[in-house]
Amino acid sequence: MGQDGVGVDLETSLGYLLKEASSALRVAMEEVLRPLGMTVTHYSCLELLAQRPGLSNSELARGAFVTRQSMNVLLQTLEREGYVTRPAEAPVGKVLPTQLTPRGRRSLAKASVAVRAVEVRMLSGLTETEQAGAFRIMQSMIHSLRDG
Repeated sequence: MGQDGVGVDLETSLGYLLKEASSALRVAMEEVLRPLGMTVTHYSCLELLAQRPGLSNSELARGAFVTRQSMNVLLQTLEREGYVTRPAEAPVGKVLPTQLTPRGRRSLAKASVAVRAVEVRMLSGLTETEQAGAFRIMQSMIHSLRDG
């Protein structure tokens, strides 16, 4: 409870701390991606397509934590700028499979280096053992919330 007996004490709330860490990570990522002409969502979309080519608009939206409408607008922009390709017509009963172009792969490679540097900076105050422990703890929290 907060000092007034209502709500959560933000100084001791792990949920609030996680949100603050997430926000700080996003700001740091946006700072290194901006000079590359990217946003975090743009980067996330390219990364998802590199790992799983042909994902649908809905799958990309879920993976990048945005709405389907936002992802559709982003995909149209990425296609227009030559980062991805989508066929004009989908196979019967299928979604339009989106794939990275060579330009998209080159852009992603630069962005990945920048994002990795942010992650290294974020973890710089932790030992390898602490990093492994943090990773396990985060996975456990996610698992508990999704399956609980």
